[in-house]
Amino acid sequence: MELDMRKMRILAAIVDDYIMTAMPVGSRTISKHPDINLSSATIRNEMSDLEELGYLEQPHTSAGRIPSDKAYRLYVDSLMRNVRLSERETRFMRDHFSQELDQVEDVVKQTAWVLSNLTQYMSVITSPQLHAVKIKHVQLVPVSEEKALCVVVTDSGIVRDAIVRIPRGTDVEKLERLSRLLTARLANQRMDEAITTLIPAICDEIAENRAFLMATLESLRRGMDADSARMTMAGATNMLNYPEYSDMGKAKNFLSAIETKDKLYGMLTKATKMEFTVTIGAENEDAQMQDCSVVTATYRIGNDPIGSMGIIGPTRMNYSRVLAILRYMGNGLSEMLTNMFEEER
Repeated sequence: MELDMRKMRILAAIVDDYIMTAMPVGSRTISKHPDINLSSATIRNEMSDLEELGYLEQPHTSAGRIPSDKAYRLYVDSLMRNVRLSERETRFMRDHFSQELDQVEDVVKQTAWVLSNLTQYMSVITSPQLHAVKIKHVQLVPVSEEKALCVVVTDSGIVRDAIVRIPRGTDVEKLERLSRLLTARLANQRMDEAITTLIPAICDEIAENRAFLMATLESLRRGMDADSARMTMAGATNMLNYPEYSDMGKAKNFLSAIETKDKLYGMLTKATKMEFTVTIGAENEDAQMQDCSVVTATYRIGNDPIGSMGIIGPTRMNYSRVLAILRYMGNGLSEMLTNMFEEER
């Protein structure tokens, strides 16, 4: 059976209607659409065919149908129309980016709030990934006879520090020399390359400080991994406002999924490699997320993808509007962070 243009128009109308109402859609409702000039009887026949093809489901014995995950996938890939955000919406987002926020963490937290507030879904954002940023300065500061604070400043304006053990008797002058050496060798190098390649090479060159520098390397690696794993969420309770989650089983699955965070973080980390992703229902690897859809967008510092933001909602989410908001927020966040880091440089 062929999915012709008439069936696709009817399917698009059903999806649009169900997104708005969350009610099973009948042939009479679709016959009233201005761009579908067909009788209810003809539409019923087409809806039966769409159900047979797996695009529609009939939840009850009533005549109404609801879209399947397969229908949403076709809708997102081929059928939905691009939407134009309202002036109120764009002003709301512009006001966020016009605020004077000095810390990256504050920018990320505020962005998550804006996304959840504007979409009325749940938002999630990964913190900027340090793997791609470049080192600007390394400083070793003594804090006791056997410990020093290793401070790493990146060109993205992010400062990370870690306590490292130093050989007994290491004086301030020696720590200063090592600081200058590390800065000279690591400046303008990517953090991940410095940790995996450059620092071990430096350790080989300076045998007397090998143990100390290797300890520094391990501290930097742990700090980077901890920083990368940070994720900000907002608006989880928004999901409970949708009728889909009046089902206690679905609500429990969703809350359990976001409580563990690991799989959600993994999904967002993978998404950083792509400009946008849309994962619908059963496409989610986590079974507890298969009543949801997740839409993500990448944000950047300069030209480097450095993190991702996502919207989680029911499978009947307003995909076109969510994508438009993520596109606007992704561009705005990238510009804001890039400007912050340029000023820091």
